[in-house]
Amino acid sequence: MVGASPDSVKRQAKFKEQENLPFMLLADENHEIAEQYGVWIEKSMYGKKFWGVDRTTFIIGPEGTIEKIFRKVKPKTHSEQVLAALAEL
Repeated sequence: MVGASPDSVKRQAKFKEQENLPFMLLADENHEIAEQYGVWIEKSMYGKKFWGVDRTTFIIGPEGTIEKIFRKVKPKTHSEQVLAALAEL
């Protein structure tokens, strides 16, 4: 399991420690990974437009192919969704 966001390496390390995450976090500061996966999108909040990451999970199989995509991820319930999908594969 790997996580990626456009946050800095320092911010990623702090978040990983705070949340006690057991997996690697990648700092995608130039949003190259996000763009390649199609999750760097234009967003809108309070009438202002800006670019950001569409929180998405990809399950990638052993051959490197995307097996499942979860869009609009809700952190509180997402782990159960991913575990169920992995059990089906």
